[in-house]
Amino acid sequence: MYVAAFNGSPRKNGNTFMLLRRCLDILEEEGIETKLFQVGGSGIRPCRACQACRRNNLERCVFTDDPLNEWLEEMKKADGILLGSPTYFWSVTPEMKALIDRAGFIARGSLRSGKTRCLFSNKVGAALSAYYRSGSIHAIQAMQAFFLTTQMIVPGNVYWPQAQDASNGALPHGSDQDGDGLHYVDELGRSMAWLLKKLHA
Repeated sequence: MYVAAFNGSPRKNGNTFMLLRRCLDILEEEGIETKLFQVGGSGIRPCRACQACRRNNLERCVFTDDPLNEWLEEMKKADGILLGSPTYFWSVTPEMKALIDRAGFIARGSLRSGKTRCLFSNKVGAALSAYYRSGSIHAIQAMQAFFLTTQMIVPGNVYWPQAQDASNGALPHGSDQDGDGLHYVDELGRSMAWLLKKLHA
């Protein structure tokens, strides 16, 4: 089993990275292979709504001047997809939005070609967020909408998988002071591992 994780934060080693790494460590302890990709700061472009991927029945984007197609291949190979984003104005970062817009549009394109399943159908999808004061629930829901509208399966959790950075960036990993938040992120990792094992038993 393999989980591809995507860090939407432009801070490569910041709070979101730390939370993703915690979750991935739990998955690895459960024998699941993982790989983490840096989306924030990558220069990924937004979707241009050109429809070329659908008109030509492609499973990729026709534009190749950013890493989207490389990440899309990893998503296709993966049994699970883990997304993480800091909270930017009560939502995800622009880079994370570009990733889910373009990957989701391509994944759903198979429905236009007469198929009954999306490209990511029955994969496991999980999302988490780092935040300062508020907005992280909406950010997580934005990422979960990507999973749900591409027929992925989202594991439940005891609470939202979010951790607060009360230092507002003054500390490199301020979110590691949020004990409850770290517990919820750990629970997400365990729930994701359990679900993957049930689906691939």
